[in-house]
Amino acid sequence: MSQDKVIIFDTTLRDGEQSPGASMNLAEKLEVGMALRDLGVDIIEAGFPIASPGDFEAVREIARQIHGPTICGLARCNNPDIDRAWEALKDNPKPRIHVFLATSAIHREFKLRMAKEEIIRRAVEGIKRAKSYLNDVEFSPEDAARTELDFLTEVVEKAIEAGATTINIPDTVGYAMPEQYAKVIAHLKKNVRGIDKAILSVHCHDDLGLAVANSLAAVLEGARQIECTINGIGERAGNCALEEVVMAIKTRNDYFKLGTNINTKKIFSTSKLVSHVTGIQVQRNKAIVGQNAFAHEAGIHQDGMLKERSTYEIMNPLDIGLAQTDLVLGKHSGRHALKQRVQELGYHLDEAQFQRVFEDFKTLADRKKVIYDADIEALAEAKIHTDPTVWTLEAVTCNAGTGTIPSAVVALWHKDGHIVRDACIGDGPVDAVFKVISKLTGVNVTLKDYRLRNVTVGEDAQGEAQIEALFEGKVLNGRAVSTDVIEASAVAFLQVINRVIMRQVQGERIKPTENPPPN
Repeated sequence: MSQDKVIIFDTTLRDGEQSPGASMNLAEKLEVGMALRDLGVDIIEAGFPIASPGDFEAVREIARQIHGPTICGLARCNNPDIDRAWEALKDNPKPRIHVFLATSAIHREFKLRMAKEEIIRRAVEGIKRAKSYLNDVEFSPEDAARTELDFLTEVVEKAIEAGATTINIPDTVGYAMPEQYAKVIAHLKKNVRGIDKAILSVHCHDDLGLAVANSLAAVLEGARQIECTINGIGERAGNCALEEVVMAIKTRNDYFKLGTNINTKKIFSTSKLVSHVTGIQVQRNKAIVGQNAFAHEAGIHQDGMLKERSTYEIMNPLDIGLAQTDLVLGKHSGRHALKQRVQELGYHLDEAQFQRVFEDFKTLADRKKVIYDADIEALAEAKIHTDPTVWTLEAVTCNAGTGTIPSAVVALWHKDGHIVRDACIGDGPVDAVFKVISKLTGVNVTLKDYRLRNVTVGEDAQGEAQIEALFEGKVLNGRAVSTDVIEASAVAFLQVINRVIMRQVQGERIKPTENPPPN
């Protein structure tokens, strides 16, 4: 590996998916995986194959269908995990197995109940097992940032001797300070025999808001792989944000004198895709990809921007793929023009999905005078959600107003071919719609969050409804767009209902594993 390059290891599909409510189905994972490939990430951690049949299938299909980046699967240091990971990865030309075992005193005592000697033995055995299948093996001493330096040094040394080609130093609970974390990397570089035989990697969490700072501090001390996620999603407060470390290295090349293989012009579209697929919104003031990241309201700032952009912008928005919305497509546009625009916006749709997008585009064009890029993105994203559909909205009618009791009549189509109808009153028209749908489907969920926003501008803008609901301890998301916000709300709620039904039929996950994956 060139010492002037930082390897970007993306774990959006593994650690990122562990965010509450961020579960993705197979089609969504493949779409995100393809976007990550186009973004230029070096390694995609596709999942934790032993965790469930669904995780195994996702890792296997990503390994089979996405070539270019290294495809990685996570495993604990035991034979069943490692064997399962290899089974999922074996069809990819560039597979990696990532094995882990906790090393900190608190994990040794309370979680693993293992002595130091047993930790080392298990780690070495796990690495050797993975090496029996492939050459590219990564080892993580979980909670490394809280592990005694002398013991961490010993574990890392034994791991390299056993054949680990990448050593990852996780700040599993986001406890480290940048200077302290950098000293850990410096200590390992100085004191581990054979450290030059492995790439040093960092995996930082954001519990104290320091994941990016810690990762960059480690890079200055010689770490050459950063583990991160799109939009910084992940367990608890999340992971190191890919877009932030990449743009920090690019923008301050004078300081870091390093580069990455990331096509930064794909950052914004990838961020939007992950946000829509997971249902986790990007905060307005989020660095790089937030709505306000390139917005200027203060008069002094606006005056400076008009005179010279660099007075208040250290990055060009074009560098992350952020540009003005184009107004070129309408009801007279053909399939080829639409397909080209969909591809330019970063979506990978098969012919069946594109045909549905085209049909929806023509319908929308009859409702709207102007079709914006955001409208097209909304149509494309809607087709990525391909959970098996049990119930489909046939029709919805609401009655609301001053002095009127809000009510709704809903007709639903069941996949076996019959249509059911009913009516309910509610606290408002949307509440009434949700009550009818719950009554007709027999599925009751607890609504945690309901949001409406305009996708584009103008009186004929599409409205996006986003729903977060709780069912038996699981957070499920639904999302839909329409020029009719009541229709969008009903379809988004039905997405949640359909996902509940499919989880009841198939079972979402097998029995929880004895140790959770590292953060």
